[in-house]
Amino acid sequence: MLEVVRAPDPVLSRAGALVDPTSQQIVQLAADLLATMRISPGCVGLAAPQVGVSAKVFCVDVTGHPKARTEHGTFVLCNAEVVSASRNEKAREGCMSVPDLTGDVKRATRIVVRGHEPGTGAEVIIETDAFEARALQHEIDHCEGLLFLDRAAGAHAIHPRKTYL
Repeated sequence: MLEVVRAPDPVLSRAGALVDPTSQQIVQLAADLLATMRISPGCVGLAAPQVGVSAKVFCVDVTGHPKARTEHGTFVLCNAEVVSASRNEKAREGCMSVPDLTGDVKRATRIVVRGHEPGTGAEVIIETDAFEARALQHEIDHCEGLLFLDRAAGAHAIHPRKTYL
């Protein structure tokens, strides 16, 4: 498991570098991100900057999440970008790198994302909606040096994270 860095670590506010998805280092990083995501309770995505690596690589898996409508299973993308987005909606987000807060963030509910698969370098197009779309945008933001706090409408849209006993 990789250690997750927390705000205000400077790596979280720096745009990550484009990567060669076929490089062994990136393939290993992808595997490490997946392993860390899988053992982190409630985690549906993890980006390289969150583990201290300034690179455009992230993983997502919203399988079985109650807010997910469309699910593409577990995947890792390199150098991903949103190529189309529509139907904005505000919803609450949290983040492992900002463990004590949540925020109301407006994001597109339908998106198309293009990226590359680690290992093969094959281009991947993902068309999705709802919670998976939000998760993808959240992780792409990490790769661009943005946190959900940067997208919140202001201080009134930031809330202490509820803890349940």
